[in-house]
Amino acid sequence: MSKDETLEESKAEEIVAETELVEEETVEVDPLEAAQAEAAEWKDKFLRAHADFENSKRRLEKDKMNAVAYANESFATDILAVMDSFENALTSIESANDTEENSEVLKNMKEGVNLTFEQLKKILAKNSIKEVSSEGEFDPEVHQAIMQVESDNHEVGDVVQVMQKGYTIKDRVLRPAMVSTCK
Repeated sequence: MSKDETLEESKAEEIVAETELVEEETVEVDPLEAAQAEAAEWKDKFLRAHADFENSKRRLEKDKMNAVAYANESFATDILAVMDSFENALTSIESANDTEENSEVLKNMKEGVNLTFEQLKKILAKNSIKEVSSEGEFDPEVHQAIMQVESDNHEVGDVVQVMQKGYTIKDRVLRPAMVSTCK
């Protein structure tokens, strides 16, 4: 045999040996490694499903808390009309003519209405219903502008007058304050 033929033969033998080695590596998969890989895959799926479950559980708990916290919202909205009526009654009594015969009646009436009004305010405060502050700058989150007026005493965008008080229940606006703002 010649030198070239021997060299080609040895290269061919090396290629055959490498091919057999690669085939052995791909054919032979360690069962332990395969089981560990499958276990890792299942563990990952479990952890993801568990995380989704915990997130859903937290969301449902938050929704439940909000439902309980704001369950009386429609009742509270309805009671605000009564609050307005009491304020109007007190204003009317204040502006009534004070004659001697009406004086005692008006005084007793004012006292009764005022006590009832204070009692209603305490009940609203007990149920986390608070009046919206309407002083200073207009806040579209809690104010509803129903008109604009010119005023030398206020800056542009400031609340000039409150037409109807606004209220919040916890952190939600129950009714925005109706205000007039400065042009």
